[in-house]
Amino acid sequence: MILPRRPQKKHPVGTQPDDKANEILWSPVCTHRRVVDPVTNQIEHYMDLLSDRQKLVVSNLANIDTPGYKSQDIDFQFEFISLAQGQSPNVLDTPGLVIKSDGNNVSLDRETRLLSETALRFNVASNLMKAQLKIVESAIKEGQTG
Repeated sequence: MILPRRPQKKHPVGTQPDDKANEILWSPVCTHRRVVDPVTNQIEHYMDLLSDRQKLVVSNLANIDTPGYKSQDIDFQFEFISLAQGQSPNVLDTPGLVIKSDGNNVSLDRETRLLSETALRFNVASNLMKAQLKIVESAIKEGQTG
Protein backbone atom coordinates (compact mmCIF):
# COMPACT_ATOMS: atom_id res chain seq x y z
CA MET A 1 0.00 0.00 0.00
CA ILE A 2 1.30 3.46 -0.86
CA LEU A 3 0.75 6.02 1.87
CA PRO A 4 0.17 9.67 1.05
CA ARG A 5 2.97 12.10 1.77
CA ARG A 6 2.85 13.17 5.41
CA PRO A 7 1.93 16.84 5.77
CA GLN A 8 4.38 19.03 7.62
CA LYS A 9 3.55 19.32 11.30
CA LYS A 10 2.28 22.73 12.29
CA HIS A 11 1.55 22.57 16.04
CA PRO A 12 -0.19 20.40 18.65
CA VAL A 13 -3.97 20.06 18.76
CA GLY A 14 -5.64 23.09 20.31
CA THR A 15 -2.72 25.53 20.00
CA GLN A 16 -1.89 28.34 17.65
CA PRO A 17 1.65 28.77 16.27
CA ASP A 18 2.22 31.77 18.55
CA ASP A 19 0.85 29.94 21.61
CA LYS A 20 4.28 28.92 22.95
CA ALA A 21 3.10 28.33 26.53
CA ASN A 22 0.67 25.60 25.45
CA GLU A 23 3.14 24.19 22.97
CA ILE A 24 5.75 23.70 25.67
CA LEU A 25 3.34 22.16 28.19
CA TRP A 26 1.52 19.90 25.73
CA SER A 27 2.56 16.27 25.45
CA PRO A 28 0.77 12.99 24.74
CA VAL A 29 -0.62 11.32 27.84
CA CYS A 30 0.24 7.81 26.74
CA THR A 31 2.70 6.68 24.10
CA HIS A 32 1.36 3.17 23.50
CA ARG A 33 -1.61 1.21 24.64
CA ARG A 34 -3.35 -1.99 23.68
CA VAL A 35 -6.99 -2.55 24.35
CA VAL A 36 -7.85 -6.14 23.43
CA ASP A 37 -7.10 -7.02 19.82
CA PRO A 38 -6.19 -5.30 16.54
CA VAL A 39 -9.82 -4.43 15.72
CA THR A 40 -10.47 -2.73 19.05
CA ASN A 41 -7.10 -0.99 18.78
CA GLN A 42 -8.10 0.45 15.40
CA ILE A 43 -11.46 1.57 16.76
CA GLU A 44 -9.70 3.18 19.72
CA HIS A 45 -7.28 4.96 17.36
CA TYR A 46 -10.23 6.16 15.25
CA MET A 47 -12.00 7.48 18.36
CA ASP A 48 -8.83 9.27 19.49
CA LEU A 49 -8.58 11.02 16.12
CA LEU A 50 -12.25 11.96 16.29
CA SER A 51 -11.66 13.43 19.74
CA ASP A 52 -8.71 15.46 18.43
CA ARG A 53 -10.80 16.73 15.52
CA GLN A 54 -13.66 17.67 17.84
CA LYS A 55 -11.26 19.76 19.95
CA LEU A 56 -10.04 21.57 16.85
CA VAL A 57 -13.58 22.27 15.61
CA VAL A 58 -14.60 23.63 19.02
CA SER A 59 -11.46 25.79 19.07
CA ASN A 60 -12.27 27.08 15.57
CA LEU A 61 -15.82 27.96 16.63
CA ALA A 62 -14.60 29.66 19.80
CA ASN A 63 -12.31 31.84 17.67
CA ILE A 64 -14.82 32.69 14.95
CA ASP A 65 -14.56 36.42 15.78
CA THR A 66 -10.83 36.49 16.59
CA PRO A 67 -9.02 38.69 14.06
CA GLY A 68 -6.31 36.82 12.17
CA TYR A 69 -7.34 33.37 13.44
CA LYS A 70 -6.93 30.60 10.87
CA SER A 71 -9.19 27.55 10.90
CA GLN A 72 -7.37 24.32 11.76
CA ASP A 73 -8.02 20.67 10.98
CA ILE A 74 -6.27 17.34 10.60
CA ASP A 75 -5.95 15.24 7.46
CA PHE A 76 -8.18 12.61 8.99
CA GLN A 77 -7.78 9.82 6.43
CA PHE A 78 -4.00 10.22 6.27
CA GLU A 79 -3.66 10.26 10.05
CA PHE A 80 -5.83 7.17 10.48
CA ILE A 81 -3.86 5.18 7.92
CA SER A 82 -0.37 6.23 8.92
CA LEU A 83 -0.20 7.58 12.45
CA ALA A 84 1.17 5.39 15.20
CA GLN A 85 -1.11 5.23 18.20
CA GLY A 86 -0.28 7.56 21.04
CA GLN A 87 1.23 10.25 18.84
CA SER A 88 -0.49 13.54 18.21
CA PRO A 89 -1.87 14.16 14.72
CA ASN A 90 -0.52 16.92 12.52
CA VAL A 91 -2.58 20.07 12.84
CA LEU A 92 -2.86 21.98 9.59
CA ASP A 93 -4.30 25.32 8.61
CA THR A 94 -7.41 24.59 6.56
CA PRO A 95 -6.77 25.55 2.92
CA GLY A 96 -9.34 27.01 0.53
CA LEU A 97 -11.47 28.97 2.98
CA VAL A 98 -12.59 32.53 2.34
CA ILE A 99 -10.53 35.00 4.37
CA LYS A 100 -12.60 37.82 5.89
CA SER A 101 -11.40 41.41 6.09
CA ASP A 102 -10.06 40.85 9.63
CA GLY A 103 -7.88 37.94 8.44
CA ASN A 104 -10.10 35.26 10.03
CA ASN A 105 -11.17 32.35 7.81
CA VAL A 106 -13.44 30.32 10.13
CA SER A 107 -16.63 29.22 8.36
CA LEU A 108 -19.58 28.67 10.71
CA ASP A 109 -21.27 26.36 8.18
CA ARG A 110 -18.16 24.19 7.75
CA GLU A 111 -17.42 23.96 11.47
CA THR A 112 -20.99 23.07 12.48
CA ARG A 113 -21.08 20.41 9.75
CA LEU A 114 -17.79 18.95 11.04
CA LEU A 115 -19.10 19.09 14.61
CA SER A 116 -22.18 17.05 13.67
CA GLU A 117 -20.24 14.66 11.43
CA THR A 118 -17.62 14.00 14.08
CA ALA A 119 -20.24 13.39 16.78
CA LEU A 120 -22.04 10.93 14.49
CA ARG A 121 -18.82 9.10 13.66
CA PHE A 122 -17.88 8.91 17.34
CA ASN A 123 -21.30 7.44 18.17
CA VAL A 124 -20.88 4.75 15.48
CA ALA A 125 -17.35 3.94 16.66
CA SER A 126 -18.56 3.75 20.25
CA ASN A 127 -21.23 1.24 19.25
CA LEU A 128 -18.63 -0.80 17.36
CA MET A 129 -16.36 -0.79 20.41
CA LYS A 130 -19.23 -1.95 22.63
CA ALA A 131 -19.96 -4.81 20.21
CA GLN A 132 -16.28 -5.85 20.17
CA LEU A 133 -16.11 -5.83 23.95
CA LYS A 134 -19.30 -7.90 24.19
CA ILE A 135 -17.64 -10.52 21.97
CA VAL A 136 -14.66 -10.61 24.33
CA GLU A 137 -16.96 -10.78 27.36
CA SER A 138 -18.86 -13.66 25.76
CA ALA A 139 -15.61 -15.54 25.08
CA ILE A 140 -14.50 -15.07 28.69
CA LYS A 141 -17.83 -16.29 30.04
CA GLU A 142 -17.75 -19.28 27.70
CA GLY A 143 -14.25 -20.13 28.89
CA GLN A 144 -15.34 -19.98 32.54
CA THR A 145 -18.27 -22.34 32.04
CA GLY A 146 -16.42 -24.77 29.75
